[in-house]
Amino acid sequence: MRARAEQIDETRQRIVAATVELHGSVGPAATTISAIADLANVTRLTVYRHFPDETALFNACGAQWMSQQRLPDPDAWEQISDPADRLRAGLADLYRFYRAGAEMLANIYRDFTVLPREHQQLLLDQDNRHNEILARPFRLPSPRRRRLRAAIGHATLFWTWHSLCIQQGLSDKEAVEIMAGMVAAVLLDRREVPDPDASVSSR
Repeated sequence: MRARAEQIDETRQRIVAATVELHGSVGPAATTISAIADLANVTRLTVYRHFPDETALFNACGAQWMSQQRLPDPDAWEQISDPADRLRAGLADLYRFYRAGAEMLANIYRDFTVLPREHQQLLLDQDNRHNEILARPFRLPSPRRRRLRAAIGHATLFWTWHSLCIQQGLSDKEAVEIMAGMVAAVLLDRREVPDPDASVSSR
């Protein structure tokens, strides 16, 4: 019975490893059960026996990949009280993570719409938390705060990092400084801009 259990676990691990490899190379949208089965050297039925639905397979694949990464640490960012310092620390942490996992992350974000809904929501919630933590120390009235959140939201995007560092060849540090400068420009811009929320509430 022990040998049988070990065999089952080994087969499951091969399936997960094959899924991680395919998601990192061709992306989730192009990954088929047949391709996973071929790479893991099992049948399609065996894949379904271990993972009866797409979400279960994504859960296992995501857990396996993330266990091999040094994830961003937003709890550490919250310990930094100075807004500008917190922003730079958070962006540096995110950009480090993006560079280490660039190939997989590019495929995941490119194929976002085919991910299981709970995984889409997980990514959105994670991005929202990052943005909230980085924006919180800045004390600005609306609508300037709305523009600040937009600027920080842009700075934290994977595709922003990808454009600056992969397509334009900047270092992570250079990208952090550019994005911090963009946020600083929003802080310095005191022009009056209509608050869309206020106009809606006044109707």
